[in-house]
Parts: sequence; C-alpha cells; structure tokens
Amino acid sequence: MRVVLGAALAAAMLTGGAQAKTVAVTADRLLDTKTGKYVEKPLVIIEDGRVVSVGRAGDAVPAGAEQVSLPGVTLLPGLIDMHVHLTSAGKYGGYRPYEFTDSFWTAVGVANAKTTLEAGFTTVRNVGTAFYADVGIREAIDEGWIVGPRIMASGYALGATGGHCDETFFPPSMDEKSPALVDSPDEGRKQVRTQRKYGARSIKICATGGVFSRGDEPGAQQLTYEEMKAIADEAHMAGMKVAAHAHGAPGIKDAIRAGIDTIEHVSLIDDEGVKLAVQRGTWLGFDIYNTDYTQAEGKKNGELEDNLRKDREIGGIQRENYRKALKAGARMIYSTDAGVYPHGLNAKQFAVMVRFGATPLQAIQSATVNAAEALGWDKDVGQVGKGFWGDLVGVSGDPLSDVTVLEKPVFVMKGGEVVKR
Repeated sequence: MRVVLGAALAAAMLTGGAQAKTVAVTADRLLDTKTGKYVEKPLVIIEDGRVVSVGRAGDAVPAGAEQVSLPGVTLLPGLIDMHVHLTSAGKYGGYRPYEFTDSFWTAVGVANAKTTLEAGFTTVRNVGTAFYADVGIREAIDEGWIVGPRIMASGYALGATGGHCDETFFPPSMDEKSPALVDSPDEGRKQVRTQRKYGARSIKICATGGVFSRGDEPGAQQLTYEEMKAIADEAHMAGMKVAAHAHGAPGIKDAIRAGIDTIEHVSLIDDEGVKLAVQRGTWLGFDIYNTDYTQAEGKKNGELEDNLRKDREIGGIQRENYRKALKAGARMIYSTDAGVYPHGLNAKQFAVMVRFGATPLQAIQSATVNAAEALGWDKDVGQVGKGFWGDLVGVSGDPLSDVTVLEKPVFVMKGGEVVKR
C-alpha cells in the first residue's frame, strides 16, 4: 500500500501545469497583492513552473528562456475562487438537471474548468459534487489530459437527512438520498474519513437550509453544534479544512464555535456572529454577485418560484451584512457559488464587493493572499514571488482604480504555461 503524506501530498495536489522549462515574463507593472503596491516594469522568471525571481526589465534573462512580452498589461497573481461547483450549470434550474444522465455533469465540469481558468481563476475550491467528479477532474488536469485550474476538491457535501445537501426533489417512493448524510457526531467523523479515502482534500458541510434546495428555509439550522464539532475535529486531525454552507445566524455561530474554517454565504449573520468571526479569525465568504443572475435568469432556467422567493428575500440582507462584517474587520475570502450562475463570470463579484464597501485592493486580496491562506496554500499561490507557482493574470488598465478590468483578462498563465493571450 502506498501512502502519500504531508508536503509530498500538498505538492502532488498543486503540480498541474508545471513543465521543465524557463519562461521570462515582462509587462508594464505587477501588483504586489500583499502590500498593494505596484512593481514597475517587472521581469518574472519562472523555472519548472515556479517563480525563481521577480526583477525589473533589463535584468539578465536566462539563456534559452521563452520570453513573453506584455506591453500595456498589468499583472496580478492568478485569482482564487473559494466556492465553485464545476459540475453545475446555471442554465439548468429546478428539475431541469434530471433531464440528463449522471455522467453528463462530469463532462460539463470539464468544460467549466477550462472556462474558469481562461477567466483568470487559476485556483478554485470545489465545494460539493456527486460521484467524486471534482476529484476526477483534478486528476485529469494534473495529468495533462484536460485544461483547468488547480482544484481543492471536497467530494460530496455533508448534510443532515432532508437538509440542503440531501436529495429533496423526489417523492418517498423513489427513496433518493445523498450518500453523505450526517445525523450524529459519529456519522460526521465517518463521512470525513470516507471523503478523504476517495480523494477529497477539504470538507464541505451544510449547516443550515438553503436557497435552491426544496422544502427548507435558509435560516434554519440543520446540523447540531456537536455534529459540526466532530466533523471539524476529524478533518483537522487529517490536515483538512472545512467550509460550511450557512445562511442562518444560529447555524453560522455554531459553525464558528465548532471550529469550521470558512463560512459560506453568511447571509443572515447577526452582530454576535460578526463579533465571533472577528474574535476567532474565521474566514467569511459572501457570494454577493450571483443574485443579480438568478433573479434575472432564474425563471427562464426553470428555478422553482419558492426558491426564487428565498433568493429575493435574502439577497439584499446578505449584501448589507457583507458591508457590516467588512467594516467590523472580519477576514474575507472570495466565494462566488459559480455554477448557480455561468462559470467564467467569476470576476463580476469584484465590482459588487466594491459597491458594498470594499476597496479594490481588499476585494483583490480576498481572491489572492486571503484565499491562499484560507486554503493552506499560502506558500504556493496568491502572490507572485520566489517559490510560488507561476500563475499570472494580465489585464488592460488599473485594477486598483477599476476592478471591472478583472472581468476581461487579456493574459492567463498557469505554472509557466500560457493559457490565454
């Protein structure tokens, strides 16, 4: 039996796209996402997929290096989306997903992975899929069969019987249910072990009800504190981090107290929850763009009216709570719920974050240095510096003045390989 542990495992998860060659990249400027300052006329040298130096144009270039010149372009590190569903598509709402065979969704995930990478997101965390499809897509990317971002895969999302992560669209005669149900602390521990066994390297739980599930309400708590604590403890013992789908204030607070690493959606967080998140350093991921899409296109896509009603009711509240939590100093990550809206539009959330109180730099940091730290990959992605993967995105214009330029990248590189130019 072969066991891969520690640094070797982390390296294996991140290797996709690296090749044994040297690349020299020049541009007008490079944003240092840690300091918020620009490096003028940078020269980025990448060897075997990783950055070996960041100098200035005119410095010596290694003999035989492939030279990539990007006049008029501002470079940033590859962007990170902490909440995607690669095997989902926004155009299929309500009962429409059941028009297709199961393996259809893995094929959709392959296309979405390519689209996401070309949009400038070189790293994503996939938070919930069926049949461990995100694990398979990650492996196919890392082996060079398909094109896509670095993937932190979570496998199945863990949830309570009848909850947001269960199968709630079917009558009892069909006996449909998720294979990752948790109705006790011991079941939570076993599910963490099962997801890891089959290739997940992070865990997703559904702590509360949801918007696009059937028969529940977003504010209702669905996992107990004891269940969440058991899941978090088991995952942390295995070196894995945990994300919690949590809309309602009681579920958010219990998830924070239980040691969950990132809280997703965070729609109805109250003042006590904000204070807890700040005190504990818990990361918050508000998906505050996608309501624009779901309210505009949801009915056409087949979403149930009750689900659109829930979406309408919490959308505005969620955005104001983002403003409140940001002002209080909560740590923010970039989580968009791509798959609820079409993949490739991930960068549209930057402008919404700025509209509701973030500076452009804060919004960019949520998708770079913050997200990298929350993933546990802060020595590998989120910055352009020695030792980091050669993941770059280039835009025309100044993202610190206008974050919408991030919606139309003119250059994308992953591991020293040009993806889009």
